[in-house]
Amino acid sequence: MAIMEMGFESPMPVQERVIPHLLHEDGDVVALAQTGTGKTAAFGLPVIQRTDTSLRQPQALIISPTRELCLQIGGDLADFSKYTKDLKVLPVYGGSSIESQIRSLRQGVHIIVATPGRLLDLINRGVVNLSAVHTVILDEADEMLNMGFLDDINAILENVPEERKMLLFSATMPDEIAKIAKNYMHNPQEFVIGTRNEGAQNVKHVYYMVNAKDKYLALKRIADSNPNIYGIIFCRTRRDTQEIADNLIADGYNVDALHGDLSQMQRDTVMKKFRERTLQLLVATDVAARGLDVDSLTHVINYGLPDDPATYTHRSGRTGRAGKTGVSIAIIHSREKSKLREIEKKIQKEFEKGTVPTPQRIIEKQLYNLADRIERVKVNEEEIEKYLPGIVRKLEWLSENDLLKRIVSLEFNRLLDYYKDAPEVIDYEEKKPKKAEKNAKTAQRADKDRRVAEKGFERVYVNAGKADGFYPARLIDTLNQNMDGRVEIGRIDLFNNYALFDVRKGEGRKAVAALKNARYFGKRLYSEIADPNRDYEHASERKSNSKGKRKDDDDNFSKFKKRKNKKSK
Repeated sequence: MAIMEMGFESPMPVQERVIPHLLHEDGDVVALAQTGTGKTAAFGLPVIQRTDTSLRQPQALIISPTRELCLQIGGDLADFSKYTKDLKVLPVYGGSSIESQIRSLRQGVHIIVATPGRLLDLINRGVVNLSAVHTVILDEADEMLNMGFLDDINAILENVPEERKMLLFSATMPDEIAKIAKNYMHNPQEFVIGTRNEGAQNVKHVYYMVNAKDKYLALKRIADSNPNIYGIIFCRTRRDTQEIADNLIADGYNVDALHGDLSQMQRDTVMKKFRERTLQLLVATDVAARGLDVDSLTHVINYGLPDDPATYTHRSGRTGRAGKTGVSIAIIHSREKSKLREIEKKIQKEFEKGTVPTPQRIIEKQLYNLADRIERVKVNEEEIEKYLPGIVRKLEWLSENDLLKRIVSLEFNRLLDYYKDAPEVIDYEEKKPKKAEKNAKTAQRADKDRRVAEKGFERVYVNAGKADGFYPARLIDTLNQNMDGRVEIGRIDLFNNYALFDVRKGEGRKAVAALKNARYFGKRLYSEIADPNRDYEHASERKSNSKGKRKDDDDNFSKFKKRKNKKSK
């Protein structure tokens, strides 16, 4: 009944996978899913169902990286268990009175939601008994590792029973997460919601490349061109965060800063205002924004890119939640382009190149937004009727057109004045390399591609290339048609008469067997595990088998191409 009251109608993908497993199956779970995908309900609902309220001891332990997330999970569990009699949920976190938390523990609780540091403190004091815990959940495990909680997590897990069910939720899968799974989990089943380490599906990724001195001007124009923006601006340092927030406030925005120099009370006040939409934009560091969970963000703006691509994944995952669409924007200068490419590879999506909006475009969008607001405004006919006669008498000398102009000017004079003499913001155009330099880099890359497979992969050679029309889609189709099951394909390098491609280590022979003696438009294919020391430029001339059928096949293929070209002419 509580679930129905909260508006749940159908389960989200992570809930469909995790809830049945937690209720009915043995073994632990590693769930790779972005923030905002319904994880709390995925583990919270079955944990509540599996809790025995007659036993006044902690039976489930949920560990989260921040105070804010701890409180949020605790609040969600309280909502889920609204009609579960006598269930006690206790959030345990730093920055609050440890004495009151100890009193609550002694009175008896069933589910503990804790930050690692405070929970370890309570364990060391001997005031929390975890002997009856049957379920342990690590939420946003990669965030906890980024914050340096690995040793605390290891110490906590040493204090829970060996026979327990364990769930680990993470947006990304760094090596440390894999080690925790190996050391503390029993036959863990991995659920990947989406694709491993990819960005949220409903998020569009856009970058603006400008000169470093123009980054703030670009930021303001992007914000001005999105009148209904509700988002977070991420900065690298506390100083940048406060400076940008101060500038935006001076320029008339409802903005505040969130960083490590604020007291807990100041942080709580800022986040309350942001959740209530009193603030339109929040300028924050990554550390300060951890645990801030808001479902309706329209934009995430990266005022420069983070060093770790996984951090970008977390940032962008804060928008595009709960089935809504969102935009993740990166404002960068030319030296950050390589970081952008690393992130694209990580999230498996390409960034669109944006053009900084012109003043004319911004004013146009703001005017149309005002017209929409006027059109949609709710009119309280009964209350306003008694004031209308006096207003009409005062303004009756104005024509409809004059009245409309004055309403618009009342809203827009400040914006018009600001952009009247606004400096030009030039989009940085990437310089194309000189032809000789480009050719040298291409040759160097081709030479490398002939020899080196990506880490964890092995290279496979096949004797068909661009001249044969053997492009990546054709290669994949040919493999699928001639193979039982699937192999994971990595980088594909196409050359004129041959191709090299990567498959996971151990799957090379499977790919070779699928391609060997297969036919592509009459041509018999030959494949082998690529030799990193061999030059394959003339490999297409090699016979595919001892019977010497290769030449006949190639002749047939040449005739086929001639007939095809003749028809097209």
